[in-house]
Formats: sequence, C-alpha cells, structure tokens
Amino acid sequence: FALATASPTQVLGETWDGQGWVQETTGKVLFAMGKSYYVCSASVASESIGDRSIILTAGHCVFDNKTGKFATNWMFIPDYDSNAVTLTRDGSFCPNTAYGCWTATSLVVHKGFASQRKFNAQATLYDFAFAAVLDGGNTNAQLDTTVGSQAIAFSPVDTDADTYLFGYPAATPYTGKDLIYSQGLLGLDPLNKNQTYRIASDMTGGSSGGPWFTPFSDGSGEGTMMSVNSYGYTGITAMHGPKFNTNTQTLLTSAATATTNTIVP
Repeated sequence: FALATASPTQVLGETWDGQGWVQETTGKVLFAMGKSYYVCSASVASESIGDRSIILTAGHCVFDNKTGKFATNWMFIPDYDSNAVTLTRDGSFCPNTAYGCWTATSLVVHKGFASQRKFNAQATLYDFAFAAVLDGGNTNAQLDTTVGSQAIAFSPVDTDADTYLFGYPAATPYTGKDLIYSQGLLGLDPLNKNQTYRIASDMTGGSSGGPWFTPFSDGSGEGTMMSVNSYGYTGITAMHGPKFNTNTQTLLTSAATATTNTIVP
C-alpha cells in the first residue's frame, strides 16, 4: 500500500516571523495615479543587468486601465517591516527605513493589460509588471546586491503545489505595516475559466503585486516566484494571480534595457 502524503498547513494570513531572504526582498510600493497616492507590494527579481535591478509587481500597480496612463513617483521600500515608518508623498521617510527608497526609472507592462480600459478577465491574465531601478536607497549600491533577489519561473505550475504568498495588506483587518503571508495548495479560479491561479487567503488591498512562491524554503526565505497577488472576489476567501509565461519573460527582457515607461506588444 502507498503512504498518504500529508497536506501542507493552510495559512490564510499571518505575520511572517521567519525573517530570511523573503523579508528583505519583499517590499512596499508607494506611487501616484493622477493626484491620488496608493500602496502595493513587490519583490526584487533575480535578473539584473549592468547598473539596474528589476522589481516584480502587479500590472495594476504600475498602470491605470481607466486612464491609460502609467503611475508616477513610483517608489519601492524593501524590508518595510523592519521599520514601518509613516509614508509621505515627498519621500521624507526614506532615510528612516531599513534600506531606503528605490525610485523606478522605467515601468514595463504588457499590451494585453494596457489595452484594456477596465480591470476585466483579459487584464487578469496579464496582471504582472516590472520596474527597473538604478542605484539608490541608503547607499549607492544596486538594490539586488543590497537586499538579495528571488528567482522567477515562466512555465505553468501544477495544481496542489504547496505555495506561499507574501504582501503588505493595508485594508482591515491589516495595517499595511507587517509582512503577511498565506500558505496553501495551489488551485485555479473556476470563475475565470481556470486561466488564473487561486490560493485560500484573506489578504486585503495593499497586498497586490506581492510574490507567490513554489517551491519555497521557510527556513532561508528563498524560493521561485511564479505569480503575484492580483485580485479577489467579495465573499470568497481567496487570492488570485496570473500564470507566468513567455509574455512575462518578454516583459523581464524589456525591463532589462528600457529607459522609459514601456508597453510591450
């Protein structure tokens, strides 16, 4: 007879106390859409070229479907959890954070997302983006050499894989000041024709763009990113995310050389 495989622990949303690499590479994002400021989450990607580092986040954290315009004043604060200071529009808080603020020199999103004038089913399939940053923070070193980085996979992941989600949810019951994680078996969203991933989670607004990992080591805090926090449904305790694929890889390649905000065909 065969031994049954134990199911992983399910975590809907708890403070991450494991420290490790994931705490430093996952950060909070502050940006403007028009005259309003918003927060998201993001993570440092493993790919860096020359004098730039690459940050992974959600498409709706860099581009406004309704107006067809990119975000402005886009700042990434790695390891925000270590010193969760109050954010201000002028960035005066930056010297008081663990590693300072890193301002995007270019934001890169896919046409499949940018072509939509509302966050619809097609937009969810392309709700990933990259931001390129040069030197910054509290030193003149590159971001990835300062806090580390995480690997990315660009092929579909089997369902039932043990998966970890991270982010800085800011809406009740969360405060936006703690790095929160969810853990569970990877599934698909039946309400989106199984075209996107689904994990049981109670993370709220502000966690968008935070990384999904499988596999993941809760000891070292290192893993492989294969999606990001994207959307949820009222009344359903789950987070959903796009499936990374060749389109995601094309975006990353573009971000490695982009000198301005870019919509990739």
